[in-house]
Amino acid sequence: MRSIVNHSQAEKISLQRSQESGEVKLIFDSEHYKAVVENGILKAHSRVWIATANVKDLHVAGGRRKSLPLLYHFEKLQRKGVGIRILHGAKPSAPFLNTLSELSELHRGDGFEMQLCPRIHTKIVIVDSRFAYTGSANLTGAGLGMKSDRRRNFECGTVTEDPEEMLLLENYFDNIWMGQFCETCGRRDICPRPVI
Repeated sequence: MRSIVNHSQAEKISLQRSQESGEVKLIFDSEHYKAVVENGILKAHSRVWIATANVKDLHVAGGRRKSLPLLYHFEKLQRKGVGIRILHGAKPSAPFLNTLSELSELHRGDGFEMQLCPRIHTKIVIVDSRFAYTGSANLTGAGLGMKSDRRRNFECGTVTEDPEEMLLLENYFDNIWMGQFCETCGRRDICPRPVI
């Protein structure tokens, strides 16, 4: 099978876009980890909002160990006063829940909240109203995490610092979080805890 795509031209465009100070940047595959986790979530000062269909025990590079679960970093951020909200569409994985249960300060303290909505399939990360991601990647090792190029998912998304786009994404996330769609939702029968 022969490709009809000019890959060298696409690579030039990608390189040019990454060198420009544009407000929206398209990212692929392993670029998600650096762009969203390292340059976004881990640099939060006030809040992190995440919408994801699936939640797994995503690991982050660094420290004395080879890697640490992102939840450990959430606990550090929480100690600094960063509020964290995770809106998810399915029950988190057992390893995620096990790690969370080990971090009593995180799940008992103020500022860390999780809410399940069976209709969530969107993927959004908003950090401090200064950075946003939207795309295909879930909060998993194979999505936003540091899984190897040979084992990770094929993912595509955009990161932006555009204030207008950020406001639209924040409004969208907050409307779901606050239960704006709960009363008329056609999936209330399977929702474990409707907000309203």
